[in-house]
Amino acid sequence: MSAIGDLSAAPADFLTALAALRRANCRNELKLAELPAPSRLAPYAVALGAEVIQPAAAGPRPAHGPVIAALRETEDVELATGRFILLHDPDGSAVWDGTFRIVTYIRAELDAEMGNDALLGSVAWTWLLDALHDHGARYRNAGGTATRILSESFGSLSDNQDAIDIELRASWTPDSADLQSHLEAWSDMVCTFAGLPPLPEGVTSLPNRRRN
Repeated sequence: MSAIGDLSAAPADFLTALAALRRANCRNELKLAELPAPSRLAPYAVALGAEVIQPAAAGPRPAHGPVIAALRETEDVELATGRFILLHDPDGSAVWDGTFRIVTYIRAELDAEMGNDALLGSVAWTWLLDALHDHGARYRNAGGTATRILSESFGSLSDNQDAIDIELRASWTPDSADLQSHLEAWSDMVCTFAGLPPLPEGVTSLPNRRRN
């Protein structure tokens, strides 16, 4: 796993954090890949991207007809996507209340019925806190924003059902450089957004996903 900053001179805490991330056991449905890390937010950083894909149904790819409707059965479907960014400033930050900060993003598409639930944002935030708690990931100074984005289709796409995307942007300060449990908790959250069982006790999956 690479990261910004000169690793030959990297603080021991940052190297410990990278090693902990490498040890994380994430669900098989989750595809993790390293992304370019932001270079202006901290002297040291590493970024990971994640996606949960529903494999395409078997069958030939149609060459004619309503393209969008036809491809729904033969293309992979992205159920959820996300980013996990670890920032480290050896001098510490008063805003972070520590030397590390985890910044995350998760997005998933819901059908209009589920997406219109007025409590959806607070439920998504609760899922994150519950995931951190269930994995024993100790933290402080957590904050986040949940956003719903309505997508309406017109013209040749008017047969598509309206959908609502839920986005959760969150950050928190871990209590130590041992970040394995934090990445595992976040990866479970991405799968929760994708509506994939099994889930921790007391957590509800997202029903009626991407109905066609």
